[in-house]
Amino acid sequence: MIDAFIQDLRYAIRGLRAKPGFAAAVILTLGLGIGANAAMFSIVDRMLFRPPPYLRDPAMVHRVYVGSTRRGKESFGGVSMYARYQDVASVSTKFSSAAGYTTNDIAVGVGDAARETRVASVSASFFGFFDAPPAVGRYFTTTEDSTPKGASVVVLSHATWQVKFGERADALGAKVQIGPEIYTVIGVAPPGFVGLWPEQPPAYFIPITSRGAIQASSMTMKESWWRTYHWGWMSMIVRRKPGVTLVQANADLTKADQKSYSNQLIENPKMTSMALAKPRALAGSILAERGPNESNFAKVATWVGGVAVIVLIVACANVANLLLARAIRRRREIALRLALGISRARLLSQLLTESLILAFLGGAAAILIAQWGGAALQAGLMPKSAPAAAVRDSRTLMFTALAAMVVGVLMGLAPAWQTRSADLTSDLKAGSREGTFHRSRLRVALLVLQGAMSVMLLVGAGLFVRSLNKVQAIRMGYDVTPIALVDYNMRGVTLDSTSLIALRHRLLDRAKALPGVENASLQTSVPFWSTWSVGLWVEGIDTVSRLGQFNLNSVSPEYFATLGTKILRGRAITDADRPPAPGAMVVSEAMAKTLWPNKEAVGQCIKVNADTMPCTYVVGVAENIKSNSINDDTGFFYYLSSAQFNPQSGGVFVRVHGDATKFIELIRRELQHEMPGASYITVTPFSEIVGSQKSSWTLGATMFVAFGLLALVIAAIGLYSVIAYNVAQRTHEMGVRVALGAQAGDVVRMVVSEGFKLGAVGVLLGAVGMLLVGKWLKPLLFDESPRDPAVFAGVTLVLLVVTIAASWIPARRASCVDPSVALRSD
Repeated sequence: MIDAFIQDLRYAIRGLRAKPGFAAAVILTLGLGIGANAAMFSIVDRMLFRPPPYLRDPAMVHRVYVGSTRRGKESFGGVSMYARYQDVASVSTKFSSAAGYTTNDIAVGVGDAARETRVASVSASFFGFFDAPPAVGRYFTTTEDSTPKGASVVVLSHATWQVKFGERADALGAKVQIGPEIYTVIGVAPPGFVGLWPEQPPAYFIPITSRGAIQASSMTMKESWWRTYHWGWMSMIVRRKPGVTLVQANADLTKADQKSYSNQLIENPKMTSMALAKPRALAGSILAERGPNESNFAKVATWVGGVAVIVLIVACANVANLLLARAIRRRREIALRLALGISRARLLSQLLTESLILAFLGGAAAILIAQWGGAALQAGLMPKSAPAAAVRDSRTLMFTALAAMVVGVLMGLAPAWQTRSADLTSDLKAGSREGTFHRSRLRVALLVLQGAMSVMLLVGAGLFVRSLNKVQAIRMGYDVTPIALVDYNMRGVTLDSTSLIALRHRLLDRAKALPGVENASLQTSVPFWSTWSVGLWVEGIDTVSRLGQFNLNSVSPEYFATLGTKILRGRAITDADRPPAPGAMVVSEAMAKTLWPNKEAVGQCIKVNADTMPCTYVVGVAENIKSNSINDDTGFFYYLSSAQFNPQSGGVFVRVHGDATKFIELIRRELQHEMPGASYITVTPFSEIVGSQKSSWTLGATMFVAFGLLALVIAAIGLYSVIAYNVAQRTHEMGVRVALGAQAGDVVRMVVSEGFKLGAVGVLLGAVGMLLVGKWLKPLLFDESPRDPAVFAGVTLVLLVVTIAASWIPARRASCVDPSVALRSD
């Protein structure tokens, strides 16, 4: 068997060396097909399948999701209170351990060197979920993670230890300022330890009680933050005990959650009753994207993974067709080998060996393609995650090897199947001119399959591109590109209300004076970032809150000019709207129509915060803005004068001339001069905030277009290659036709028409297939029908043009055949 294998291997290598162009075409095609899948696998695997590094027995570890019923609809969330975490840890009996965690971007360092860095706040029990002993030092203990305030100790990630401390042992005991606190380094995590966050690895790990106490320090509940149920800010993970089923675990979690909800009702009796809220808890996947609230992003990523598989199918069909055509040309050789006594099993072994060599060489090329393509995919899907190298990722390498093996076997079966009914007598007599294209139904089917798959991918690309165009064309109610958000973090610096208001105005004035800045305004709410709402009272309406959530923004007079929000009726907030003038308010058009459906909103009275407050009068109606969702947004928004309703929190919007991303560092550096002590400024492009809401459509359009074009190119090359083989095989026939009087145009039309018919059948089957799967694609599109006739017509035209172009080149070559040479060809 070993000798036979070595002989087959040598025979296959000699055959491929004799046809280097054929081998290169097959390897490149497979490299593109398998590489696209390997790159996509490395991303989807990290998002939906791969447990975090070092996690011990991941099947038994779960994120906890707490749910309740509101207005007849049950919903779940992963954020909870520290008090609920304590209740679950103490009441549940089906779990061996529980841990709390949260991550935040917190300022690390001092002065101008301070930068927001990802920090994980975790309970001491968190590290016990992993088989990850510290590389240096130790992890913090339960005593250091106790209420009311945990110890100021920190564990460094291994990457931070390398970059910030040069892997020095004396890093232990070093001081690091994180937020307002100075922490002492007590340990270093092992290489590759990222906790639960491979998509954005933390640089520091601190006790969760330390973080909780710092966050609560400015709240009225700071003396009892760990006992209150008013503040949800963290999440939980649990580990099931051996033998406990998921059903039992969920029942136990729900029992603990209901006990905790009862405690919450004692603290706040006005909450929804237990009977109506129906509190329930779930032990969900440790991977956030597989939780009960699957994001559009995860759904699109899954679809893109399927698209990559289709590209591989197209590539395999292409290569199988090339191998099949080659086998047809070699049928005299194959017939001779069979006549000399070789068994069909041995012949199959030879064909499989050749295809497996090609597949594994294609797999090697695929790794290199995945290395580059994976980086591009990661930049779109997980831009903040640690870079993953396909050449060093064992799971991606295993996937690529398995894909190459499967592809190699399937490719080898196609030509082997063709030889099952070989006629030795006719094949031994035959020359290369025999075995014309129409004699192989399998080759025709493979070509049609490539065309159909390409149509499906291109239709999907067209639908996502049109969705993205419609998303981009939406009027958000404000400009995006020229706007930057300036926020400040006091970092433990205490200012009275008067000094804090003065600081906000100094930041505003300094921002206006910067070169390139057109305008600036105070604000307290940021669309898709943070919202604020208070009680409203309107005459004639029993309860305003039952109509929906009305969000407010306290702004300075420049706000509407800064954001570009249009005033439709009345006027904007002005400098005159300050005490003792009556309260002024601008409402959105949707809010005006909802509160005063048959009246003019301008001049109406609204009481803010309490029904005993004096009237705040509507002075203008502004266009609706998107602040919660791009799809469906009620648009209930109103604006108050910051001089009359001046909270102590909120930042500054800055409008620049051009793209705000180019001004970020200038704004941050100049405004930092106004900040006292260790406080600091952060500046974020508004496009980064709003753009994240469009990411699923951007991803879908980008990936479908990329993979669709790749499949189209592979299919076109396959069609060209097969028709070229066909023309070469039919050289004698072409010569006879020309000798009998056929014109060059007749030969071209004959060859092109054959390719056109195949393309037309592929278009028809692909269109039917896309119509069938459209209902599953529709939820991922934006205001776009999955049966858009313009998209289907455009794709049909593109594929038919490509088909004609791929057929015309070999057809033109066939029309130039010299009859005297062709008639002598064998």
